[in-house]
Formats: sequence, C-alpha cells, structure tokens
Amino acid sequence: MSWDPLGAYPDQDFRHDTKRDLEDLGRYHHNSVDHPDYYGGEDNPYEDIKIIEAYDLNFSLGNVIKYVLRAGKKSESAIEDLEKAARYIQFQIDYLRRQNEE
Repeated sequence: MSWDPLGAYPDQDFRHDTKRDLEDLGRYHHNSVDHPDYYGGEDNPYEDIKIIEAYDLNFSLGNVIKYVLRAGKKSESAIEDLEKAARYIQFQIDYLRRQNEE
C-alpha cells in the first residue's frame, strides 16, 4: 500500500501558480525584510534606515535610533529595546572618551 499525499487531503487543490507564488514571496520579502511594519513601513518618512542614512550615523548611534523607534513594536518588551538603545549609547560614550584620551 503506497501513501498518497493528495489522498490525505481530498478537498484541497495542491496545484500552484508558480508566478503568483513568486510574486507573493517577493511582496513578503519586500515588506518583512526591506520595510518591516515595526519600523513604520516603506511609506514612513521616519523609518529608521532613512534617519540613519540622512544623518550619516555610525553603527552605535544607528542602533540607538533603531531600538528606540521599534521599542514595544517588534516584541512585547519595550524595556528590552530601550535597554539595548541605552547599551549602544554607552558604547558611543565609551568610544568618544577613548578618542579624547588619545
């Protein structure tokens, strides 16, 4: 007796429209990777990457912006995101202090 995967779900049509599936995947990738909702989406003029690029921020300050703007939106813990932002502020302060010592 062989297993028939389509027989297991007789009411389902498993034919796929490959072109449509690829278009859906492209939209998903574009929205969830390039402009996720927790950063405001593509139409948001204050999306984190736009601010970071506009002000030419370094890694630490860019992460501060990122974590502050998404606080409580990506995960349920706004505190965790704000603690991460504070950590990157401290990284930047430490870096600037080291630069002043040289």
